[in-house]
Amino acid sequence: MKTIKEVREKVDAHPASILMIRQQWEQRLPMHRHQKGQLLLVIGGMAKLRTKEKDLYIPRSHYIWMPKMYSHNLMFNSKDLDIINIYFPEEEKFNHPFYDDLGIYPVSNLLSELLNFGKEWNGDFFPDSWEYEFLLTMKHLLPKENLKKFSIQLPTTSDERLNAIIKFIRNNLENPLTLEEVGGKFGFSVRSLTRIFTNKLGISFIQYVKMVRIIRAMELLKDTTLSMSEIAYEIGYSNISAFSNTFQQLTNMRPTEFKSML
Repeated sequence: MKTIKEVREKVDAHPASILMIRQQWEQRLPMHRHQKGQLLLVIGGMAKLRTKEKDLYIPRSHYIWMPKMYSHNLMFNSKDLDIINIYFPEEEKFNHPFYDDLGIYPVSNLLSELLNFGKEWNGDFFPDSWEYEFLLTMKHLLPKENLKKFSIQLPTTSDERLNAIIKFIRNNLENPLTLEEVGGKFGFSVRSLTRIFTNKLGISFIQYVKMVRIIRAMELLKDTTLSMSEIAYEIGYSNISAFSNTFQQLTNMRPTEFKSML
């Protein structure tokens, strides 16, 4: 297993290079960061990335851009997870707000074609090489695509009371999970539970439950042969239409579209 020091030395060994690594190699590391901006592309499977503020879920055919020095660790180490990591040095002459913001986006047809062109590339590429210029151009295209962000991001907290509630929610997704019922079980009024979610997590109780349900649906779509109706029931939806609409609202695609990508 690699250490944080080994990963940092590999990524930042040549400050001016663009480093391309076509394998899982950051998984299981504690929280760490790099001097370079990181483009992590998920070609197969679904990745889970943890930051200090939230857990992010990156499905197949999506990528995440991480600004330089952004603390993170890769949580999933599934056999079917196929990823590409590209690390870019900072450019003084070319700056854009896109590169300062953590975000998950779909891999466009254009980006897919560019990646396919360099499908055998691996290792460091240095300024003045045509491969370096090619990869740099690919980076410059990212903000110009104006793609809609993928919004499955679960905020995290160190609050023990709230984490007990979160654990209960995740273990009881098939149930109604109303503010009244969950609050009553843990000794909170509706008002208090509403406030603690908003203050500690920055989202409402209802929105958090929606996200956890859709994340579970993504896992079931990926790892089981359950029908859409069975998955909807498993995560607490009695109406498949409501399930499909919520899935699209949070992921920008229907469950059937997501399933077809796996």
